[in-house]
Amino acid sequence: MNNFKEKFYITTSIPYVNAKPHIGHALEFIQADVLARYNRLLGRDVFFLTGTDEHGSKVPKSAKAAGKPIPEFVNEISDKFRVLTNTLDISNSHFIRTIEQGHKKTVTKFWKRCLDAGDIYKGKYEGLYCSGCENYVTESDLLEGKCPVHKTKPEKIAEENYFFKWSKYQKPLLDHYKESSNFVVPKKRFNEIIKFVEQGLQDISISRSTKTLSWGIPVPDDKNQVIYVWFDALINYLSGIGFAEEDDTYKRYWPADVHLIGKDILRFHAALWPAMLISAKVPLPKQVYVHGFIGSGGQKMSKSLGNVVDPVALTEKYGVDAVRYFLLREIPSDGDGDFTIEKFEKRYKADLQNNLGNLVSRVTNLIEKNLDGEIGEKIELPEQNKTAIEQDIEDYKLHDALAKIWEIVSLANKLVDEEKLWELAKNDIKTFRKHCATILTNLFLVAKLIAPFMSETGKKIEKIVTAKKIQKAEPLFPKID
Repeated sequence: MNNFKEKFYITTSIPYVNAKPHIGHALEFIQADVLARYNRLLGRDVFFLTGTDEHGSKVPKSAKAAGKPIPEFVNEISDKFRVLTNTLDISNSHFIRTIEQGHKKTVTKFWKRCLDAGDIYKGKYEGLYCSGCENYVTESDLLEGKCPVHKTKPEKIAEENYFFKWSKYQKPLLDHYKESSNFVVPKKRFNEIIKFVEQGLQDISISRSTKTLSWGIPVPDDKNQVIYVWFDALINYLSGIGFAEEDDTYKRYWPADVHLIGKDILRFHAALWPAMLISAKVPLPKQVYVHGFIGSGGQKMSKSLGNVVDPVALTEKYGVDAVRYFLLREIPSDGDGDFTIEKFEKRYKADLQNNLGNLVSRVTNLIEKNLDGEIGEKIELPEQNKTAIEQDIEDYKLHDALAKIWEIVSLANKLVDEEKLWELAKNDIKTFRKHCATILTNLFLVAKLIAPFMSETGKKIEKIVTAKKIQKAEPLFPKID
């Protein structure tokens, strides 16, 4: 391993295996993949981790509802997530499962570190628990007595558990927020977490009695308790790179450069996780990037409404890069967005078929017919200022970056139409050749710029425009029924 090469370690959150993947999971995988690919193109040594969270109270309930043994059920659902990453052309370095022995070993080691720090103790808990969030909640967290995310009433729980001294870390966390002014992005999410911590932290239960939950990692030296799912799951970011053994991979990549997560799990990643790491004497991640939710027609996606979108089925019909493009362009990277088939097909036809696909097709057709496919000039990547697009990616504004790339596509189309290339080919072959070269050069630039977003499309365009003999290109995005 080249220790002189700058590293970049990015993670997604790890989805629960209580249900099959949905379009929201696809969005997070794709966003992280763009950042991973972009950093590889910059020459960085990238480690990209994703996987599945396979413990917690929701999993046994879902397995029971499906009529399957828990191990069979988690294997089946985890495989669906792995298939989704392959389907979406996700370039992850590793796919972690929290039922793996390596993860269990890491969690045990981490627990003992926090215990040695005096931050874990046994106590009685009585309060409210939202199984959807896998989190203990207070009355103030609820909206009309229900969880605002899952729209369900929490259950009352009273039992003896192990607790983590979260309250001890209020000041260290606030100090860190001051020292690391970009610890959470976007800023509105950072302000949320600062306000949450400023209001005071309560010690948090980090285990469950085996009487109420047996599916999980056992608490070290206590066979009657299993480790609470969040205390378990967050540690995957360490177990996925060899923390238990403190091997070369861990030494190379930790701390994480960015944890990419949804807004509903912000508190765990920006307040609980850093406190756990400080307790265990492990360096903190550099940044937490928070994306929003995808709705459907202005409503939250839910099975009961029948508006949940299967990303695999969508990809099978429209193609991988079309799905990647829509989610990255239509959904603001730092906020909520909306998905409907109507919106998807509108983008597909306007941006992909007509704007990009038709441009490539008609220009290559004109060159083949009027220049016998030989442009006469070498097509090279132009020394064009890409700073604004690169800055958008650095700032996690992937939708803005794509919009700027499509401005280049639109300008090339404008050149074809305003100069009427089909007429120039008959009347002024020299000018025709010059304009064609300009368009091919810009298409080469587009191919390079969209590589992190739409890898296969980028490769296709680059191959088409740099060929020794240009031929009319097959449609990049076929017509849809």
